[in-house]
This record gives sequence, structure tokens and C-alpha cells, in this order.
Amino acid sequence: MSKIAGSIRGIRVFFDEVGAELKKCAWPNRAELFDSTIVVVVSVGLLGLFVALCDVLLRELMKLV
Repeated sequence: MSKIAGSIRGIRVFFDEVGAELKKCAWPNRAELFDSTIVVVVSVGLLGLFVALCDVLLRELMKLV
């Protein structure tokens, strides 16, 4: 029974420490979050466009072979 109590105590300590660390984090405000989201969406769009262009180029090269 003491093993179970020790495990439960260890889990509680873990979550207490996680909570303490999360309080130390610098969370973004709404404007920073919005700006970061725009950067991510634009980056993903550009990467998708690059991959699509590479796909078309390689497909056409394979047709020539």
C-alpha cells in the first residue's frame, strides 16, 4: 500500500511543479498571438506553393524521361 501512496504523492508533486513552472512562462497577449498566427499561416501557404511548384516541375520532367 505504501508503494501506491508514494506513487500518488509523486504524481501530485509533479503536477504541482508543472503548475509552478507554467506560472513563470511569459504568455503572449492577443496582438502577439494574432501576429504569430498570421506569420504561420503565410509561411505554410508559401511552403505549400513551393511544394506544389516542385511537384509540377518534377512531373513534367518525368514525362520527358
